[in-house]
Amino acid sequence: MKLHFIAIGGSAMHNLAIALHHKGHVVTGSDDEIFEPSKGRLGKHGILPEKMGWDAKRIHRGLDAVVLGMHAQQGNPELERAKELNLNIYSFPEFLFEHAKEKKRVVIGGSHGKTTITAMLMHVLKARGLDFDYLVGAQLEGFDVMVRLSDTAPIMLFEGDEYLTSALDPRPKFHLYRPHIALLSGIAWDHINVFPTFENYLEQFRIFIELIEHDGALIYFNEDPELSRLAAESRPDLNKIPYALPAHRSADDKTIVTYEGREYPMHIFGDHNLANLNGAGMICQQLGIPMEKVLETMGTFKGAAKRLELVAKGAGTAIYTDFAHAPSKLKATINAVKNQFPGRKLLACIELHTYSSLSKDFLSHYAGTMDQADLPVVYFNPHAIELKKLKPIAVEEIIDAFKTPGLQVFNESNALKNYLLQQNWRNSNLLMMSSGNFDGIDLKKLSEEILNSE
Repeated sequence: MKLHFIAIGGSAMHNLAIALHHKGHVVTGSDDEIFEPSKGRLGKHGILPEKMGWDAKRIHRGLDAVVLGMHAQQGNPELERAKELNLNIYSFPEFLFEHAKEKKRVVIGGSHGKTTITAMLMHVLKARGLDFDYLVGAQLEGFDVMVRLSDTAPIMLFEGDEYLTSALDPRPKFHLYRPHIALLSGIAWDHINVFPTFENYLEQFRIFIELIEHDGALIYFNEDPELSRLAAESRPDLNKIPYALPAHRSADDKTIVTYEGREYPMHIFGDHNLANLNGAGMICQQLGIPMEKVLETMGTFKGAAKRLELVAKGAGTAIYTDFAHAPSKLKATINAVKNQFPGRKLLACIELHTYSSLSKDFLSHYAGTMDQADLPVVYFNPHAIELKKLKPIAVEEIIDAFKTPGLQVFNESNALKNYLLQQNWRNSNLLMMSSGNFDGIDLKKLSEEILNSE
């Protein structure tokens, strides 16, 4: 097939392009800007656009299909030309569903934990020798790309994002996958630019549940009251499987999970990750893998990129990074590190980077979320607020919203870096949380400097 990707530089889009290139399809693409690592990876496979920008001449009748990324807006000249020629136009999730419609589809949804649970599943299925296709939201150890499409795999795993599909389709992505096995990890209001009220956001999960295939399975975290209510109200033909936190205890930098009288050591820690483990185990059981085999295999799981990922450690210091940005995930991640290392001081730093986190009307949701940190720090870039066309935020407004004693706020990355390097790091941990990159701070280099001063 000859395929053209409009907005090829996106995280998922460029991985799909590479996956299809590996399958022997002729892949071209375009974008107005492409950043690393997408740029380097597309270049390595010979499918990086020769020049940036949109050009309707790239679209011709010889194309079998056009794949449309979320970054491409209505009025895009390439999209308009594809419409004129009546070409097959697919959004990213539509294309994946077309590939997987004859396979058993497993979709992992929820406001947080999606990537981690999908990564856990991939780790177990690969170790157990099962053939599967997948879409996951992070680069994982042992997997070359974030998307795999094959002609042989009977199963496809989807990380089910609730954000919108494309400029042509306002449905959340996870509404398009129609799972046979669905998992929901929790509901915490996010994407307020798209879902302006909590009820509107909640409705997307209600619809997702209704789209599960007949006699399918709904696996849900039963400590979330909204999820429990949605499950109780859902169709009677669904196999409803609740899960919760497994029995466990901490041991140094590991966690020991207990199941049917046997202990299983894990690298992962924190209630959130351990609940994710239980959820992944429930899916594996639906796929025919016993829980004890899941736990044996998960002993070698190190985690997904930027999901409580250990960057570096010394004798009395550990530096972690996490994708946390929503209030509930911020609080859970801080508590996980503090509880795992109760004798160490914790400096926790969050970058406000998403539309929701930089919105004045949403800031109050962060009240008390950093209270367990010994040194709580917030970073934001005023330019990011301008780009999102939001109202400016003053440092004092952030301090007032978070309501955490001793909160430090920075809006310039060099000042933040200097502050971190000035701390006494003996018997202390650092937790850096963001969906961005703190405006270019090299976390590995920073970690080396911190450990050298330990």
